[in-house]
This record gives sequence, structure tokens and C-alpha cells, in this order.
Amino acid sequence: MAKKSIIAREKKREKLVAKYATLRKQLKAEGKWEELDKLPKNSASIRLHNRCELTGRPKGYMRKFKINRVTFRKMANEGLIPGVTKASW
Repeated sequence: MAKKSIIAREKKREKLVAKYATLRKQLKAEGKWEELDKLPKNSASIRLHNRCELTGRPKGYMRKFKINRVTFRKMANEGLIPGVTKASW
């Protein structure tokens, strides 16, 4: 499991991105680059990093399920993810 501080930092970035999204879009459209520079750096969507919703693990992230591969496999084997079964042929 990831450190709580890293998970909290990512949540804070998500809030900033949501807060400034419309303003950033408007400033970009108008070409006001100097005003755009004055906004917080963490309000840029490019600074977000996908993390597992349950553990905070940054690697092996599956966008469709919003969890990492390790957690996905564990949950799938336990039958906690609807419509997902172990393949065998």
C-alpha cells in the first residue's frame, strides 16, 4: 500500500484540477499565457497520476476498473467484480 501522504497529495491535485478546469480552458482559448502561469502548478491535468482507488499503487493501473492488477486479480478470484471470471481453455 502506498504512503498515506502520497495518496492525499494526489487527491489534493484532483480537487485543484477540478476547481481550475474551466478557468484554464478559458485562458488557453483567449491566449492569456501570463495569467495562466499565475495559476497553481498542480491545477494542470497533466500532473495527475492514475492510482489504485483501494491501495494507492501507481503501477499496473487498469483504467476500466480504476484498480491495479494485483488488487484486480485478488478481487476477480474472490468473485467481487461482476462479469469477470478466470479464463481457462
